[in-house]
Amino acid sequence: MIWLGIDTSNTPLSVALVEEGRVLIEHTDSFKTTHSVAAMPAIDLIMKEAGITPDQLDAIAVAKGPGSYTGIRIGMTLAKTLAWSLSIPVYPVSSLAVLAAPGKWFEGVTVSVMDARRNHLFVGVYEKQMVLLEAHIHFDELLTFLREKKQPVLWCGQDVATFREQILAAELVSHFAGVGELLPRASELIALAQNSEPALEIHALTPDYLRLTEAEVNWMKANE
Repeated sequence: MIWLGIDTSNTPLSVALVEEGRVLIEHTDSFKTTHSVAAMPAIDLIMKEAGITPDQLDAIAVAKGPGSYTGIRIGMTLAKTLAWSLSIPVYPVSSLAVLAAPGKWFEGVTVSVMDARRNHLFVGVYEKQMVLLEAHIHFDELLTFLREKKQPVLWCGQDVATFREQILAAELVSHFAGVGELLPRASELIALAQNSEPALEIHALTPDYLRLTEAEVNWMKANE
């Protein structure tokens, strides 16, 4: 069984091909490129280098968010279009869970972080990949939640750097993912997808933003 993994949910871009648990090829970068321009060529490149044709794909795993509104939509659109045209299933996976992959064997809780500005963040908190929290919250709320757990914490994701001083000042036993573990890996996305369920209806599959979009907020204000 050959899987294609696609993660365009934030600045990093990661795509991979995995066959029967073996990574055939993976491309991951953190260049500030436009995913609408870079994602499909990256997929095309890894498939050519691996000698895989579209009709050989059996399933697609895609990061469903949270993250960049535009980035998530691009990845989801690519996954849905390919899955529909090839008549294969698509498996949506939390972008936060993908970032937290370095903590799969960590003895404590793993926290993946995406900066959401104004001291807010998208955060995933896991214990051996079991979801304890996935939310859009204020950083202080996260610290309160973690203190109550009274366990060592492994921090994952590039955006941890934004909060590093606050983390070090908090009353927590904190560890930080290594430099080679900070980016989301499409191969890890596929591994998570293999333990999940596919979307029942491809066209009904939608991103998981974990907060209202600006258009939704404006509509609610206009209709109060």
